[in-house]
Amino acid sequence: MQPIEIYTSPTCGFCHAAKRLLNQKSVPFTEIDVLRNPSRKSEMMQRAHGRHTVPQIFIGETHVGGCDDLFALERSGKLDPLLKG
Repeated sequence: MQPIEIYTSPTCGFCHAAKRLLNQKSVPFTEIDVLRNPSRKSEMMQRAHGRHTVPQIFIGETHVGGCDDLFALERSGKLDPLLKG
């Protein structure tokens, strides 16, 4: 299983939706709250090639993108293979 990191904010509905999908798949992930840890936001932006909105999701070394991108991978059947590595 690939390590998963998700940069979030507690008030973000898209963050909650992305986490819900990952929880439904029973995959562990590390959540990085950029509201509580503002210094991590610049790290997120650098890793996400300038994207500044949350969530930003990383599976292994792959930058998935945001919530819509995660759900698109799920719909296309590409999320499970990515999670497995």
